[in-house]
Amino acid sequence: MPTLDQDWVLLEPDMNPLAHTVPAEQRWIELSDGRVTVYGVCPPDQTQRCRIEHRLTCPAQPLPDLWPWLTTLRDENARQAERRKASEQPPPPEEWPDAG
Repeated sequence: MPTLDQDWVLLEPDMNPLAHTVPAEQRWIELSDGRVTVYGVCPPDQTQRCRIEHRLTCPAQPLPDLWPWLTTLRDENARQAERRKASEQPPPPEEWPDAG
């Protein structure tokens, strides 16, 4: 997503937690023009939703346990990735054995 600073940030898809459950420096809100910005309002409105960066939920990234629900989300993302990996068909052998 483009930011107000003419930068880009990768946000977690389909993840819109309540803003008050996310630390101010980690909250992103979508603006009407399609850009995003950090939502540092403290305390935020209790109904305000926000977005979070993908790097916070990615199981491949070593991060501290910032919030219990985030750890749960990261664990679930790791399980989903493992299930997808296990369900993939192995590639065929380069040479088929001689069946006679």
